[in-house]
Amino acid sequence: MAERDPGGDTRGRRGGAGTGGAGARTPGADVPSADVAITELYAAHWTGLVRLAWLLLRDDLAAEEVVQDAFIAVHRRWDSLRSHESAAAYLRRAVVNGARSGLRHRGVEERYLTREQGEPTAYARRTEVSAEDRALDAEATSSMVTALGRLPQRQREVLTMRYYLDLSEAEIADALGISAGSVKAHAHRGLAALRDRMETSS
Repeated sequence: MAERDPGGDTRGRRGGAGTGGAGARTPGADVPSADVAITELYAAHWTGLVRLAWLLLRDDLAAEEVVQDAFIAVHRRWDSLRSHESAAAYLRRAVVNGARSGLRHRGVEERYLTREQGEPTAYARRTEVSAEDRALDAEATSSMVTALGRLPQRQREVLTMRYYLDLSEAEIADALGISAGSVKAHAHRGLAALRDRMETSS
């Protein structure tokens, strides 16, 4: 098939071992299209990523929006990503960054509303209750999740990804852009703070 070009140039230009460098796309390689890849990634990671975003944001609609934006970003960048594995890591980083941005925006809004109305205003939009919403709401009533939400942001992120998503230290470090040693330190401090809070409340 590769010798169809009568000039013999095809081997050097299409699908040949020496073309494009290690990071170039190879149409014949076992790399799915962006649409196929996103469908597979969605099926494998959507629920876990929404769970992560919700635990960081505590807002159903905002969590889904953050995850949706992450999938759109991966779809746009699919040709530059090397594999499904790198796409999953990119999704986690995008969700964490999106949640951080959402929290910053929420803080600005709450300060504005407090200033305008003279009293704290809750910021929590809810969609119609679905089975998933009920499950998340039930989890939110647990004292552990409540205590987790009161931790400093980095400790909350580390413990959420470690114990609710079951990610490794390396995966957490990649998602948060910190070292594995920092992951251990934040986890240690976060767990100590959780123990103190749980003992105090009991």
